[in-house]
Amino acid sequence: MKAFLILEDGSVFTGTSIGSQREVISEIVFNTSMTGYLEVLTDPSYAGQAVVMTYPLIGNYGITPDMESQRPWPDGYIVRELSRTASNFRCEGTIQDFLVRYDIPGIAGIDTRALTKILREKGTMNGMITTNENYNFEEILPKLKEYRTGNVVDKVTCSSRYVLEGAGKKVALLDLGAKNNIAGSLNRRGCEVTVYPAHTPAEEILAAKPDGIMLSNGPGDPKECQSIIREIRKFYESDVPIFAICLGHQLMALAAGADTHKMKYGHRGGNHPVKDLATNRVYISSQNHGYVVDTEHLDPKVARPAFVNVNDGTNEGLEYIGKNIFTVQFHPEACPGPQDSAYLFDRFIEMMGGKS
Repeated sequence: MKAFLILEDGSVFTGTSIGSQREVISEIVFNTSMTGYLEVLTDPSYAGQAVVMTYPLIGNYGITPDMESQRPWPDGYIVRELSRTASNFRCEGTIQDFLVRYDIPGIAGIDTRALTKILREKGTMNGMITTNENYNFEEILPKLKEYRTGNVVDKVTCSSRYVLEGAGKKVALLDLGAKNNIAGSLNRRGCEVTVYPAHTPAEEILAAKPDGIMLSNGPGDPKECQSIIREIRKFYESDVPIFAICLGHQLMALAAGADTHKMKYGHRGGNHPVKDLATNRVYISSQNHGYVVDTEHLDPKVARPAFVNVNDGTNEGLEYIGKNIFTVQFHPEACPGPQDSAYLFDRFIEMMGGKS
C-alpha cells in the first residue's frame, strides 16, 4: 500500500506503508546511528516524534532482547529500506510485526538522504504519515503547524516505584523517561537503584536517605516540566551527590536559574564528539536531544561548562560550583553506541564515597 510523508514546508515523499496504517502527525527528526534501531525505537526520549533512520537498511537482525524500555515510543518510523527477512540467532520477530503490534505507522522506500537534508537546512518540522491518496494539503497544513509534543514525560515515566537490588551505594533514579541501561549501568557497579516516577516529591526521595540521586533522560521541551523543576531545585539545595543525563541535565540547569532553547535539528545518533574541558580529551558519544542549555547567560557562580560539542560548540555538560553535582547532555550508558564515557558512572560512585 502507498504511503505519504507530508511536511509542513510542502515537501511530499511517496513510499510504501509499513507498520500500522493509521494516520499520524508528529515532529519529524532524524537519527544517524548505523546500528541499534531497536534501542532507538524503545528509547522513551522519542515520545512525540517520528524518527527518520539515515542508515539505509533497517531490520536485518529483527527484534532481539535489546529493548531499552517495555515498548517502542516514536509516533512514526521512516526508513529507506525495511529488511524483508530477519537473520540473527537472537531474533524474536520482525520490525514490521513489531510496529503493527504497537500500532506505530511508518513509511519505507523514500529518499531518506533528501529528507534529512531538508531537516538540516530548514530545521526540525512537523509532518504527517498517511495512506490517504486523496489528501488535501490545504486542510492538513494548519494541523501540521498546530502540533506540539507537549508534556510527554508524564506519558513515559514509570507508574510506581521499584528497586534493583544491590549491595553497594543506594541511588535514587528519577525516571523522566529513563533508558534501561542507566539503572543497569549503576546496578552492574553494585549500586542498589530505586527508580521513582517523575512527579515523586523531593521530600519523599530525600527522606529515604539515598547516597546519590540520578536524573534520567526523557522526551520533550524541558520547560514543559515546571512542577518537576521545582522538585529538582530541592535536590539542588541538598548536599546529596547528583548525576544527570540529557533531559535531567537540562532540568537541573533550569532549576539552578539557567536557560534552555530549541536547536535547529538536534543531536541524535551514536557518533557525536564531545570534549572534556578539564582534560581536552575528546570522546565519541551517543545523543538524543533537540534542546540545549544556553551557556551564554550561565551564572559562573552557579555552574561552569564541563563538556562541549566539537561539531557545533553547544554545551554538553556542567559542573556546579560548591555542589556535588555534574550533568551531561550525552548518554554515557550508550546502548548501543560508544562506551567512551561510561567512566562517568564510576566518577558518580566516587562522589558518593564509593570505589569505582
